[in-house]
Amino acid sequence: MKLTIITSSISNITPIFRREFSSCLNSPIAYLFAAVFLVATNWLFFQSFFLTDQAVMRQWFGLLPLVFLLLVPAITMRSWAEEKKSNTVEFVLTLPIRDFEVVLAKFLSSLAFLALVLAFSVTLPATIGHLGDIDAGVVITGYLGALLLGSTYISLGLLASSFTRNQIVAFLVSLSVMFGLFIMGSNQVLGFVSGPTAAVLQFLSTASHFDTLSRGIVDTRDVIYYLSFTALAVYLTVQVIGSRNWR
Repeated sequence: MKLTIITSSISNITPIFRREFSSCLNSPIAYLFAAVFLVATNWLFFQSFFLTDQAVMRQWFGLLPLVFLLLVPAITMRSWAEEKKSNTVEFVLTLPIRDFEVVLAKFLSSLAFLALVLAFSVTLPATIGHLGDIDAGVVITGYLGALLLGSTYISLGLLASSFTRNQIVAFLVSLSVMFGLFIMGSNQVLGFVSGPTAAVLQFLSTASHFDTLSRGIVDTRDVIYYLSFTALAVYLTVQVIGSRNWR
């Protein structure tokens, strides 16, 4: 019975996933931000790479939480906002599929596009590997952390997009929320608080958990944090779409 349900869900998710992924591939804005992401991160990384004289990518991974603040909202802002503006959302949600399957398909398609953008950057560790002895384990862990961070940001971006018909509003709202989660664990913020409050803010910060993974350390607490945050945001998106209050 469970296998039948899973098979049915996969069959429902697949065509919407293909539709959404094709939409990402055909979006000039997404390509623009992807190009800016690759050029900017590589340029900033090589500004200091030859000065450190070390075959490591930690500084490159350190740029991702900030760069993702612009890249991910650009990917997700049109997911629901464009559907509502063009009134195609009514057609999608009247298909014989469940709301969570539509939301999951949109989430997976955005994550797949982000993974594709990250895949274009593998030339960087390949280049560094020719210049020195690079630790492949740290690089793999860093990319794993990037995907986990990206999945959290994508789920938040989809949630923001589900509240509005305007792509720019969706972009700005998701950017604001992601930025807030990013800076709450920074020294500038933690300097004004102490004790349990500081511990809570540091735990909620997306950057704090990514820092551990970017150093090649896989801590189950960090993985659980990202997966839980992603699941919560996806669940809330399903509730927003299911309420139909956006009509």
